[in-house]
Amino acid sequence: MTVPLSVLDLALLGTESASADALRDTTEVARRADELGYHRFWVAEHHNARSVASTSPAVLAAHLAAVTSRIRVGSGGVMLPNHPALVVAEQFAMLEALHPGRIDLGIGRAPGTDPVTASMLRRAPAALTDAEFPRYLQDLLGLLGDPRTSEGVWDRFAATPVARSAPSVLLLGSSDFSARLAARLGLPYAYAHHFSTGATLPALRLYRETFVPSAVLAEPYVIVTINVLTAATDDEADRLAVPHRMRVLEMLTGRSEQLLLSPEAAAAHPHVDKARRLPINLITGAPDTVAAGLATLAGETAADELMVITESAEVATRVRSFELLAEAWSRAGLPVLR
Repeated sequence: MTVPLSVLDLALLGTESASADALRDTTEVARRADELGYHRFWVAEHHNARSVASTSPAVLAAHLAAVTSRIRVGSGGVMLPNHPALVVAEQFAMLEALHPGRIDLGIGRAPGTDPVTASMLRRAPAALTDAEFPRYLQDLLGLLGDPRTSEGVWDRFAATPVARSAPSVLLLGSSDFSARLAARLGLPYAYAHHFSTGATLPALRLYRETFVPSAVLAEPYVIVTINVLTAATDDEADRLAVPHRMRVLEMLTGRSEQLLLSPEAAAAHPHVDKARRLPINLITGAPDTVAAGLATLAGETAADELMVITESAEVATRVRSFELLAEAWSRAGLPVLR
């Protein structure tokens, strides 16, 4: 079994952080992930969220690609309903020209924000409908050199004057809608298992059963995302993961701005016991414990690739988690890099 590991990062703020701190930490994590051999490093798109500094994936990806040398860099994802297809195509065609063979364009359908903020971002009310999304996506594919119909916007507009290569386009999702669309268009599919929706296996089965080969992909390709935190011991990992559990609880209940607490502040929180009982897709523990959990997930989902998310206000905790995980994954006979 060859299942590479990749990283998704949100550039989260802790209670003592500024945006510059979160972005600096994400940069440090990307550099180390590159050195450790992780396959991809993706950043997300969120808006008007006080806990997330990653508002513009194209800008952040450009910075990260410039300070790394090997790892694929991209979006997890760009929320296409928020942007004209030509703008996204231009941004990622330029990234590909600057860093050929290293750029991923992960596309999402959700707004990455609340409805009011979404209305400020979007160019027209029609962009809010699911019916329009497949057309926007096909426009984007055509502009990046992968036309799916005999004519389209790519006949009149170009994302870049002369392209020698194109970014890899992947569809993100957590529903039947995205599974069907990714299959119909023959695109790689990244499933947000870390959302804990309980629908992972049915969505992946639907994607594989209805997959239609395309010019860019002959067989289904599945990335499964999962929250992890690795530390020297199971107990230490559990302690360091409490801030993540608290953040999930607060997101679900809307009681705070969802800033990451320190492990000490999280442990003292009056709702910490409720947070610990909350069922979430989070694998924590000593390195071999987490590697075994990931191997089980890979087997259950038949994932071609796993993408891990590690939340901590302390960059040293995140970096050490990725270091320990890479070592354990290699000990298990599984390469980090494809």
